[in-house]
Amino acid sequence: MVHFGIGVSTAVSATADTLARAVQADRGGLDLVTVSDHPYHADRLDAYAEIGVLLGRTERVSGLVSVTNLPTRPASMLARTVTSLSALTGGRIVLGMGVGGLWDDIARLGFAKLTPGQAVRAFEEGIRLVKLLGGGGAPVTFDGEFYQVTDLEPAAEAMPPVWTGSVGPKSLAVTGRVADGWMPGHAADWLSERYRTSRPLIDKAAVDAGRDPGEIATVYNFPGRITAEPLARTRTGDGRWIGGSPAQWVEELTGAVLEHDAAGFVLFGPGGSAPDEAAVARWAEEIVPAVREALG
Repeated sequence: MVHFGIGVSTAVSATADTLARAVQADRGGLDLVTVSDHPYHADRLDAYAEIGVLLGRTERVSGLVSVTNLPTRPASMLARTVTSLSALTGGRIVLGMGVGGLWDDIARLGFAKLTPGQAVRAFEEGIRLVKLLGGGGAPVTFDGEFYQVTDLEPAAEAMPPVWTGSVGPKSLAVTGRVADGWMPGHAADWLSERYRTSRPLIDKAAVDAGRDPGEIATVYNFPGRITAEPLARTRTGDGRWIGGSPAQWVEELTGAVLEHDAAGFVLFGPGGSAPDEAAVARWAEEIVPAVREALG
């Protein structure tokens, strides 16, 4: 399955528009609504409070925190949150997980700073632990460097797929070993140097762990303009996507799936802004159906 979604704002001041865009995405037949996770900013909504409300307002679309700020959300509690959302929504949730990066901001929340090496090790432990805490089974005892639980009963609800926002070589290797999907950082796409140098590290780690790299989806945050008329150029001189007419978007995305194994696209406006009502309408009503039809 190829996933099509939109990213919505987490700004407190944009709440009404955010709710409207989620409902629009749901009614338009999209697959995902995503929000970012920056709990240290007072003018931003808490990501899991927001995604819970958005899922409560919708019927079909899935929610994704892209990606969960793991240092501020202990893995065992994150597992409880996500399996609860899954049970409440009929499985309409994907678990995004990240290493964490803005450590001064994280520290202001009262959490300890980790070194880059510690952060990556905690990231891998966190993914392994959350995967143990869904789907029922025997009580879990986990004695890690960063996480310890004792005789903790897993939720009966299955743990949803885990997608990461890995950037560095060590965290990319973690994605290959234990995750189910990857969302390249900095809105990099399938033609970027970041993708060309990063995806092989995921694939090698997967093979070394006895996994099939093909089972690790690549889903792209994809900003751009949707224009009424075709653009003379759809990419900048350095190769970054600008946008274009619906037909140009359809050609680009279809090629990404067929030629580069892209597994999904989350629409953002130019510069990573939340797409407006008109852009979401063209995405859901013109571009996504045409790509789905082209893919058969």
